[in-house]
Amino acid sequence: MKILVPMKRVIDAYVNIRVKSDHSGVETANVKMSMNPFDEIAIEEAIRLKEQGLASEIIVTSIGETACQEILRTGLALGADRAVLVQSDDNLQPLTIAKILKTMVEREGIQLVIMGKQAIDFDNNQCGQILAGLLNWPQGTFASKITIHDQKIEVTREIDGGLETLRLNLPAIITTDLRLNEPRYASLPNIMKAKRKPLETLTLTELNILADPRYTIESITPPPQRQAGIKVESVEQLIDKLVNEAKVIE
Repeated sequence: MKILVPMKRVIDAYVNIRVKSDHSGVETANVKMSMNPFDEIAIEEAIRLKEQGLASEIIVTSIGETACQEILRTGLALGADRAVLVQSDDNLQPLTIAKILKTMVEREGIQLVIMGKQAIDFDNNQCGQILAGLLNWPQGTFASKITIHDQKIEVTREIDGGLETLRLNLPAIITTDLRLNEPRYASLPNIMKAKRKPLETLTLTELNILADPRYTIESITPPPQRQAGIKVESVEQLIDKLVNEAKVIE
């Protein structure tokens, strides 16, 4: 079984994000960039499936500028077999990304796609679902547990008030939630070995894909400044403030 793991290069989760002065986006110059945390969970799950003898090859792919090779090399160091960078400097939207991934799936003969449920930059949470629709494959989103038996995948996912278990036929799309696993760190020897693993670069033209934006972002603004909290001396004082100042209770 060949597994495809898409990866996105995003601002590191521990960086304090700043909005540009012209509100055209967030500042990325001289900012630490990393692999999207949900994608780290996806590659970890793919590696575990290979270690169980359930996967024959893991291919990691990223779509974006040349610098995305960094996270692909990280994926190779973690255990992926090879990588494909679809190079583009355009600001690609979820539908276009899903079309690129569909082409990759068909080109590589993929049976399972494991990907983060969303990227932490725009939080769109769309690509996995759109890809499943384009391929007409079953999907298990927000997976917190995955088991494979007899060409079927059981996906456990958290829902309001409990857990839901889905049984999917292969081929399928899985999107990962935080509780699925704990990603490993790449060892230094594996980082060195990753430099020799194959990394192919493709363009949108070679894949016959057009960057076809469906919407424009008019403005990005930071959230309003939070007001400083206060301490109260008693329950009676707290209730008085909730009633007369915050007016959240009557």
